[in-house]
Amino acid sequence: MTARILIIEDEALVAMELRFVLEDLGHEVVATAADAATARQVVRETDVDLALVDIHLSDGPTGVALGRELGQDLGVSVLFMTANPGMVRDGVAGTIGVLSKPTDERAVQTAVDYALRRRAGRPVLYAPPDLQLFG
Repeated sequence: MTARILIIEDEALVAMELRFVLEDLGHEVVATAADAATARQVVRETDVDLALVDIHLSDGPTGVALGRELGQDLGVSVLFMTANPGMVRDGVAGTIGVLSKPTDERAVQTAVDYALRRRAGRPVLYAPPDLQLFG
């Protein structure tokens, strides 16, 4: 199952590594965004199935509010990827869950697959062990 994925990450090397992993898995990375305003612009102009969202972006800790907006208001499936998972411990409305950074290719692959299966309404037997689900 291929998807159109937006990477919202302000660390260029992390974003580039994620892009390579996702493209190797056959997904289309529609863009990378380092701040909330750029991410919103991309979503307004492009169909996005899934966003991988860091909490701390170049414009500050705006990722949580951005993830909520993308998930609740704009119909994008959202996975947080952060070194500070405690900041979203109680969950964020409209989003799926959080992967702790640093992470590996396998964790990204299983989390993305899980999110896309949920988005498509396909059966999901269990969540990947590295993905902390909300609600």
